[in-house]
Amino acid sequence: MSNEATVHAGNAGAAGAADIASYIDHTLLKPEASEADVLKVCAEAAEYKFKSVCVNPIWVKTVTKALKGSGVLTCSVVGFPLGATPTDVKSFEARGAVLDGADEVDMVINIAAARANDKGALTDDIAGVAETVHAGGAILKVIIETALLTDEQKVLACQAAVEGGADFVKTSTGFNGGGATVEDVALMRRTVGPDLGVKASGGVRSLADAQAMIAAGATRIGASSGIAIVKGEQGSAVY
Repeated sequence: MSNEATVHAGNAGAAGAADIASYIDHTLLKPEASEADVLKVCAEAAEYKFKSVCVNPIWVKTVTKALKGSGVLTCSVVGFPLGATPTDVKSFEARGAVLDGADEVDMVINIAAARANDKGALTDDIAGVAETVHAGGAILKVIIETALLTDEQKVLACQAAVEGGADFVKTSTGFNGGGATVEDVALMRRTVGPDLGVKASGGVRSLADAQAMIAAGATRIGASSGIAIVKGEQGSAVY
């Protein structure tokens, strides 16, 4: 299980441009992204010392090779961006990503189950993928897609993530409307407690945005505007 929540807790209010890079998953999830686009993102991540590069599964081998020796992690998504595939399919996808070199896997929950308040189905879905990911030595982040849920459903999804053995909860895919908000990050942190990571993703495009999310309890930032963030500029990129 990730210990980032504990590691970063003391720095949450003081994260500046100099150390914000260590929170950022430098993200490229556009379906039309080319190999050249992916390699460019990897070079940027190595230069700025971002936490990871997050890509679709077909690029995991490319990213792992490009980042070798850089200290930057490889992250992949599964069940993305809808979450509407069976658990065994998500697990198969996750296993392939880990075998290809992914250190981290971001899965989308069964959103329909969350909206139906079916905690059992949510927990089973997460647990199935968590078992696969952990068996490969990687960590699991669980995307609850906050824009599609009520506050009560967000709490239910976070509780399911805890019970299912996830290492992180994450706000958004960036593909289904909305994005991270300070209020949602704070709610997620209160629900999961101090031991799980909380990843704010979707619409975080400036240093001030990132600092606000960290102050609210985020221990990771998913962004395609990572360079703008660390430079103290306003980004405009979307996933």
